[in-house]
Amino acid sequence: MPLGDTFVRQAKPSGKPAGDTYADGGGMYLLVKSSGKYWRMDYRFAGKRKTLALGVYPAVTLAQARKRREEAKAQLAEGTDPSITKREDKLAKKAIAGNTFEKVAEQWLKATKADRKEITQHKLQTWLKKDIFPSIGKLPITTIGPRDVLTVARKMEERGARDSAKRLVQICGQVFRYAVAEGSAERDVTQDLKGALQKAEKRHYAAITEPAQLAPLLRAIDGYMGHLYSRTALKLTPLVFVRPGELRTAEWVEIDFDAAEWRIPAAKMKMANDHIVPLSEQAIALLREVQPISGHGKYVFPSIRTGERPMSENTVNAALRALGYDSTMQTAHGFRATARTIMDEVMGERVDLIEHQLAHAVKDANGRAYNRTAHLPARKAMMQRWSDYLEQLKRGAEVIPLQRQG
Repeated sequence: MPLGDTFVRQAKPSGKPAGDTYADGGGMYLLVKSSGKYWRMDYRFAGKRKTLALGVYPAVTLAQARKRREEAKAQLAEGTDPSITKREDKLAKKAIAGNTFEKVAEQWLKATKADRKEITQHKLQTWLKKDIFPSIGKLPITTIGPRDVLTVARKMEERGARDSAKRLVQICGQVFRYAVAEGSAERDVTQDLKGALQKAEKRHYAAITEPAQLAPLLRAIDGYMGHLYSRTALKLTPLVFVRPGELRTAEWVEIDFDAAEWRIPAAKMKMANDHIVPLSEQAIALLREVQPISGHGKYVFPSIRTGERPMSENTVNAALRALGYDSTMQTAHGFRATARTIMDEVMGERVDLIEHQLAHAVKDANGRAYNRTAHLPARKAMMQRWSDYLEQLKRGAEVIPLQRQG
């Protein structure tokens, strides 16, 4: 007689070491042991007696077990061993589970790390962890479609980050292409998203370029009462006018107090060239102020949560906002334009020296790029004049425009 649901539910083990078996027909039976109730099916394949596990009760009901039995019988009729099919399916599912977007992305980051700067590697890790993994990280990469990636990108567009949304799709595309090369995906699904995103507007960094407007900002910065790291970074930003990423990742080994120089390695620079930032007396004083606190660690401006990472990329901009200067008025990156404009138009400094100090590509008369030490003595003098100018401006002293350097 076939088994019934009530009988299966009430069946108890008798204590036999091998357990008790109750047939349901077609080779299927219920094996009752002290450890649980198991569905089994006996069959013959290639002349050999075999047993197939159909599941554990109550996770697998009587009806479900019977369905699996019929599927196994169909496979036998086609000349296929259901035990082998089950094992292959299990391995395939395991492979898919271990082939998630997150795991493939981590493999891609590790495999391509040598191809990018340390700061870029950190940004990619942050984007993936913060914006991509929460949505599609746990999904098998073979199951992700164009719409899944588009949904993540659209969320960023809704926040107003159009350029970041486009960059996110590009990152996903690189992961997919890596997966294709490794044989863990069939194609790059992001190719179907061309034209699906809004065009990113050209980015301009707000900057104050009039001395009369810069003076009150400098006084506000001087009175900022934030944490020592953010306070010092904020004060140092207009003096050295490097890119925000270069400032926040500054390391003590790069600072030469004797030579009054900050030597930034090429790996951190946008143009991938070593760069020297002459340090004025005012810049040295600021670094000396923070050295007793962070000097024992790697970074000049470490994260206040852990000294193992640099401060957040938004720290200086957040300080500016706290002073009442939002992204439409002045940004950390905007101090580069501030220095570029005032040093040229007000102070009369040589444009080629300014461009050198901005780490822009500058070529000589023969079209050859200058090296990092080009015109270093002249740049040191210029940087000191710039710091002195800002100090006078901050104090409210009358600043007379200088004649352009010859």
